Amino acid sequence: MPPLPTLREPITDGVVALRMSAEHDIPEVLIAYQDDPALHLRLGEARPPSGAELGRRCEQAELRREAGESMMLSILEPGSDTCHGEIRVHNLDWQNLRAELGVWVAVQRRGAGLARRALALVAPWLLRECGLERVGLFTEADNAAMISAARGAGFRQEGTLRGYTLEQGRRVDNVALSLVRGDVLGAPGEEAGEPRGSAR
Repeated sequence: MPPLPTLREPITDGVVALRMSAEHDIPEVLIAYQDDPALHLRLGEARPPSGAELGRRCEQAELRREAGESMMLSILEPGSDTCHGEIRVHNLDWQNLRAELGVWVAVQRRGAGLARRALALVAPWLLRECGLERVGLFTEADNAAMISAARGAGFRQEGTLRGYTLEQGRRVDNVALSLVRGDVLGAPGEEAGEPRGSAR
């Protein structure tokens, strides 16, 4: 599998910035889980991670990126290095050239459009830099905020997958949204609106 690109500098739209996740983000990530007891459920996790587990995840992140398996990006505000959330690129299918995204934003920063802007930055970047044809996002049918953020970032809502995930012993419907290469490449004004930043 080809490696996923790394960011030599953050990509930004002037309001939100994305950089590679780092070990010094762990305190903010732990606080985010504490402030939102349901966050791990939204992310499909059995329980909130410990600091040690997040440390191991950071240690493995570069290997997973180089193996083309996954990557983690931190959501920032320009001029600050404080992590306000994360974008997770996972479930890479290189045969079919597609990937899935997960996103979360800290409780205190929700409602400011950070998730929408972060998705609008990362999805076109992945389609351009990785040669992917599709970037998808799945979320619970009752997660109106995430659905709105994805649609605001240009994702198209495709439908509802009934009983798609098993969460706390029950089947949960998921809404499927996606952005495909044709939605991004060749779009009018794309070059002028292309986020700043570079990849290796």
